[in-house]
Amino acid sequence: MSGPRRDPDMIRAYVRTGGRSSPSRDDLELTSLVRAADRPLQGLDAESVRVMRLCSGALSVAEIAGYLDMPPTVALIVVSALLDTGHLDTPARVAPDAPDLALVKDVLDGLRALL
Repeated sequence: MSGPRRDPDMIRAYVRTGGRSSPSRDDLELTSLVRAADRPLQGLDAESVRVMRLCSGALSVAEIAGYLDMPPTVALIVVSALLDTGHLDTPARVAPDAPDLALVKDVLDGLRALL
């Protein structure tokens, strides 16, 4: 009789996340954008280094998972940990510039003149 069978994917995920079973951040989603901060890579595990090298520009967590052939839950856990240590950050959302009010008024006046 053999011992209990273990799911190899579960073991791999556990190893890939450094033993963490859930992300430390509740607000992190697969659509969240992240990018590498200017921090040294020394001391990071292999999965974290792979993520850092990939994130020279802003990427979503889902893109990271896809590019690195990583289960989405593993990507969420690894990215969350890297955000906690400051190795990743979230790009500031840039609000679109408001149109020039005088230009909008001129366009509206021009449209009214056509009617």
